[in-house]
Amino acid sequence: FKNNKSILKLEKISFKFGRKTILDNLSLSLNSSQILGLLGPNGVGKSTIFNLITGLIKPDFGTIVINSEKVNNYPIYERTLKYKLGFVPQHGGFFHDLTVYENLQAIAEITITDLSYRRQKIDSLISKFELDAIRDIKADFLSGGQKKKLVIALALISEPKILLLDEPFAALDVMTIKTLQEIIVNLQSENNISVILCDHQARDLLVCVDTAAIIH
Repeated sequence: FKNNKSILKLEKISFKFGRKTILDNLSLSLNSSQILGLLGPNGVGKSTIFNLITGLIKPDFGTIVINSEKVNNYPIYERTLKYKLGFVPQHGGFFHDLTVYENLQAIAEITITDLSYRRQKIDSLISKFELDAIRDIKADFLSGGQKKKLVIALALISEPKILLLDEPFAALDVMTIKTLQEIIVNLQSENNISVILCDHQARDLLVCVDTAAIIH
């Protein structure tokens, strides 16, 4: 099911914070249904790449292309809805004071208009990520692994075609990391989702990616 059709490209991207150069002439390509890993130490610009793709910040130079269209001037919400981008941040990404079910419902109310399908989608994700036993518990009281599963489920509510995962394995135990790796690979094969994930641990990242780009 994997092919060489490019779904996302960064072309000669440069970005500075003040006088500090974060990215210098960076080019990357993500193919349809591919898992691309970004490997590099903390502070190298991995999260900045995600912020550029989502539209949170704009590059100083270069072009961001999604589905053969230049999207540099498109705002966050338009990139999310039109190009079906999903983003799992390294920290947070959920409503602390809402239960697991209420978190999913809050996002589904924005992205799914059909009421019966909305309920079906929420129940399906709760089952897929094995959140049944904690569906009525507030997100603030979940373990690190449970929170990460919830945030990935939230990102999948709008059925994205491109999923960005910012250090998904950080501060998790070995068994939870293994479970998440399986979930990520299954997303690619079952849903034809193209994935970019970053980490600074080569061991965890290389287990589940098709291609790895080392950022220095």
